[in-house]
Amino acid sequence: MFLPEWPVLHAALELLAHGLWDLSWWQIVLYTLVTTHITIASVTIFLHRTQAHRAMDLGAIPSHFFRFWLWLGTGMVTKEWVAIHRKHHAKCETEDDPHSPQTRGIDTVLWRGAELYREEAKNRDTVAKFGHGTPDDWIERNLYSRYSWQGVGLMLILNIALFGAIGLSVWAVQMLWIPVTAAGVINGIGHYWGYRNFEAPDASTNISPWGVLIGGEELHNNHHTYPTAAKFSVKKYEFDIGWVYISLMQKIGWAKVKKVPPKLRMGAVRPVADEKTLEALIANRYEVMARYGREMRRACKDEIALLRDRGHDLSMLKVARRWLHRDVERVPADARPQLAAAREAHPVLDTMAVMREELRQMWLNTSHSREQLTAELQAWCRRAEESGIARLQQFAVGLRSAHA
Repeated sequence: MFLPEWPVLHAALELLAHGLWDLSWWQIVLYTLVTTHITIASVTIFLHRTQAHRAMDLGAIPSHFFRFWLWLGTGMVTKEWVAIHRKHHAKCETEDDPHSPQTRGIDTVLWRGAELYREEAKNRDTVAKFGHGTPDDWIERNLYSRYSWQGVGLMLILNIALFGAIGLSVWAVQMLWIPVTAAGVINGIGHYWGYRNFEAPDASTNISPWGVLIGGEELHNNHHTYPTAAKFSVKKYEFDIGWVYISLMQKIGWAKVKKVPPKLRMGAVRPVADEKTLEALIANRYEVMARYGREMRRACKDEIALLRDRGHDLSMLKVARRWLHRDVERVPADARPQLAAAREAHPVLDTMAVMREELRQMWLNTSHSREQLTAELQAWCRRAEESGIARLQQFAVGLRSAHA
């Protein structure tokens, strides 16, 4: 029987142990971070912004690269991912939402998010109803969708060939990256904890400063407010690295952005609110309400300042400062009694809360004509400016300078 000579066997064992690419430990860590970053970039740019929301178009070169990389790095099928995500937006925070921590619990989504994804991917009704418009070419039908897990198997072989035994650990991190960051952190924490720029009709939050790690997806409240926008950042201090890549691709003709978040423009103050003011209010309603919310918080701060030196209990006002600017359905049940008590004890806050809801109803009232809504807006501004409440007066004057 033929037995390999010891030098040959030794070389084979060395290759198995260390692989073809002789890198130090920190270089292997860097390789792992780079490859996982390419994966999250592929998810946010291709699957999320391009395929699920049609916020942009991608050229053939980046599209095929992202599809190939996702096949290697995740084994996810484009149509399934897109369908599940679209259903998440359509049924957000309801029992039909595939992965809402509001209905399924934060622990379930955070630690079992990948299982929830796989379970929903088996729902053929979801895929058929929400998965339209995704790639259906030869390579999708005969490779990416048909042999979805062979891609991650190929990635495993490549890692072992490059790094030897440590390649198993590299592959494990690569495979866990999306289940942990996307299925767990974004779908879980992004609907449970963080800050909110806008009163989107769900529990979405921003969880900065994770942007470099998860491609801008941490700006989840911004995304749920403007789901068809290709850019997720709206504040100067927010960083969307996915948008950086999109901007670079756009410069070389590889991408075409269809929509970005609207920006409220301020101009000369009109004598009275008119149809142009109404247009600006409706087109920028989330930003307008965010500005109103800031005035409400300032009004609470003013009330606190008045009472602090008098030894009054400020707990109700502190609750009001946190929750008064939020939609009623978003206020926790245990905070509502204190919020009601604060409104009763402080007429300024109650007036601002009542008028906030009246302002919000102007774009929810679809049965009213344009002329009716304009008249209602004029009456609202007049009452605000005659209220004697400085914060409300300032807001109303500013609203008359808004341009769509």
